[in-house]
Amino acid sequence: MKLSVSARAAAAAAVATTLLLTGGAVADAASAPARPAAASDIPLAGVKAHLSQLQSIATANGGNRAHGRAGYKASLDYVKAKLDAAGYTTTVQQFTSSGRTGYNLVADWPGGDTSQVVMAGSHLDSVSAGPGINDNGSGSAAVLETALAVSRAQYKPAKHLRFAWWGAEELGMVGSRYYVNRLATGDRSRISAYLNFDMIGSPNPGYFVYDDDPAIEKTFKEYFSGVNVPTEIETEGDGRSDHAPFKSAGVPVGGLFSGAERAKTAAQAAKWGGTAGQAFDRCYHSSCDTTANINDTALDRNSDALGYAVWALSD
Repeated sequence: MKLSVSARAAAAAAVATTLLLTGGAVADAASAPARPAAASDIPLAGVKAHLSQLQSIATANGGNRAHGRAGYKASLDYVKAKLDAAGYTTTVQQFTSSGRTGYNLVADWPGGDTSQVVMAGSHLDSVSAGPGINDNGSGSAAVLETALAVSRAQYKPAKHLRFAWWGAEELGMVGSRYYVNRLATGDRSRISAYLNFDMIGSPNPGYFVYDDDPAIEKTFKEYFSGVNVPTEIETEGDGRSDHAPFKSAGVPVGGLFSGAERAKTAAQAAKWGGTAGQAFDRCYHSSCDTTANINDTALDRNSDALGYAVWALSD
């Protein structure tokens, strides 16, 4: 998740024109709510395996996966290779920000009505201070594992499915804004839902649902209600992640969040467990945002909710 406005005042967000992307458009299985046909439980082990790879990439590349650094490109190459092997059509979109080259990765699953596109996305970059495993390896890994679950199931959705990993979010949502701004008006109107996942494994977690689009919000709440996990409306990151450019363009958006630098209240600790008075993520934008900075229960629940929504909204 990018810095607040005051914290990022010095961050550059200049974008150069380059490649134009076009397009057609918790709980284990036994305790999960009734899901759309063929929806998969998103395996926590798979999500965590991706996080381990992102950690290794950061460790081998100066301790981070930031925009314009070798660790970011290696992260993108890792995700792309998984998707290519799983049968996706992948597109790498290149842009420039702060004098460095950045990349978005977009993956389309064959089939489905390309006049109705359901997208799920996350930012793949970290800050330069650390490896960014919760922010935002957690969202990136869960979106990747959901895309792989679609492939394993050979899911044939009614709507077209697209997954995306954004660059330079930490500089002001540069990559996602670049993508949205270069979509033709008709292509924007074909996106029926954009789902965003930015920090979903916070170590002192909350369960927050975006309230931007009522139908998408209802879908996520159905999942959490079915596993008896109370939720709250997401406010801490409102407008601070990659859903914002889509929302500004009139695309219905939604998503999940487990908390960043704000402190958990006593009421929230009573509801969700954890430690009142402590940040949801004490390692937010820090060097300690490693694989040790993940709550497995939150990561599992949010990954399953992601999978549930992808199936429900594309079926």
